Parts: sequence; structure tokens; C-alpha cells
Amino acid sequence: MDILTDSHPITRLEIVDTGRRRRWSESEKIRIVEESLSAPRLASATARRHGISNQLLFAWRKAYREGRLGDEPGFVPAKIVPDLPETRPEPVCHPVEIVSPSGWRVLMSRECDEHALMRVLRLLEGLR
Repeated sequence: MDILTDSHPITRLEIVDTGRRRRWSESEKIRIVEESLSAPRLASATARRHGISNQLLFAWRKAYREGRLGDEPGFVPAKIVPDLPETRPEPVCHPVEIVSPSGWRVLMSRECDEHALMRVLRLLEGLR
């Protein structure tokens, strides 16, 4: 209201308190979301029944689908295991390169199993 253009001065000012912001527990949110998912087209009716906006209910539904609703922080289970034995660093082994007549290249370590290498080479030769 503009004082310069209005000829009536303000005699009474009323402040309307809309109340505190409501806090919903995780279990209440889950209950409301599951109620809204129980039948088709119940989202807006469920939101009206509980006095929340459609947008808030849809945000809760999205969090519910993504698994973010209902996971309250808590303790993470811990497991005590014995120390691993000390290992010596393995010596550096340079790989060996094998080139087949068909052009396949195979890099292997010197400790490679002979039978496994033969299976790989037979497989590659069969792919030509």
C-alpha cells in the first residue's frame, strides 16, 4: 500500500503466523510415499490429505525410488582382521612378446603357464 497515493492511513497492522515448518520423520515420509504409490493417481489426493505440496511428495517419491529415503546415518559395521604378512617386492620381470604367423601379438610374463599360453595361441589362430 502506497502512503502517498492512499488517503487512508494504516490504523491496524495484523501479522499472520503460519506456524513453524513441519518436520517429518523418515518413517512418516516412507509411510506417506507408500500410500501415494498404492494405487494410480493418488499422489495429489495423498498430498492434500497430509497437508503437503505435490512437489514435496514427488521429491520424496524420487528419493524413495533412488534408495535415499529411510537411510538414517548410523554406525558402519567394522571387522577386525589380522595384519597381512609382510611381502617382499617382486622382482621386475620384462614381458616376452610372441608374434604369430597370422600377425597376432601376445605379451606374456616369463612365469606364464605353458598350457594356458598354448590355449591362447590356438584360440587366436582359430580366429583368422
